[in-house]
Amino acid sequence: MPGIAIIDYGVGNLRSVEKAFASTGTEAVVSSSETVLRQASALVLPGVGAFANCMTELAARGFDKFVHESVAQGKPLLGVCVGMQMLFDESEEFGKTRGLGLLRGRVRRFGSDLVVPQVGWNQVRQHSAHPLLDGVGDNAFFYFVHSYFCEVDDRAVVIGETDYGVPYASVVAQGTICGVQFHPEKSQAAGLRLLANFSSMTMELERVSTTEIV
Repeated sequence: MPGIAIIDYGVGNLRSVEKAFASTGTEAVVSSSETVLRQASALVLPGVGAFANCMTELAARGFDKFVHESVAQGKPLLGVCVGMQMLFDESEEFGKTRGLGLLRGRVRRFGSDLVVPQVGWNQVRQHSAHPLLDGVGDNAFFYFVHSYFCEVDDRAVVIGETDYGVPYASVVAQGTICGVQFHPEKSQAAGLRLLANFSSMTMELERVSTTEIV
């Protein structure tokens, strides 16, 4: 049984995320099999390209409903890049497209006065302590590639913020749901630490769950 499963819904090259987890000593697998995904202790929702296309492909495989079901069962979920954006209510990219609605807010395009996409290293200013950022320094650099950002309704879910023309949420967390706008697999030591932290969070939840059952 895989510890962490990376949802393969036909969008993007996911092997780099799998290899990044492996380098932290975490067992992770890329899979498009719902059977395999259900057996995993935690899920990673990646996303590359246009929001609407990602949502279409996810829904075409029934994985939108599966993600909702998994979150309702308390399974940890990490959204990465567009995968984080998909956690929210809607995006304005190419007209309005509904997201998963797991978090309240919408996805907006950066202003016309900025070079988009934002490509390269930028800092994450931490708003509050969270296990996902344990051991990651405040204002650490991560690698970003995106033209849209999440406008969050509930500021309590924002645990990390980045400035690019405007301050925007770059790390979010609510319950077992987490999201990062950057690419941790491309962010060297800080990114690997974050992935290791997500794995540790998953193991701790499993330990607590097992203890409660006993």
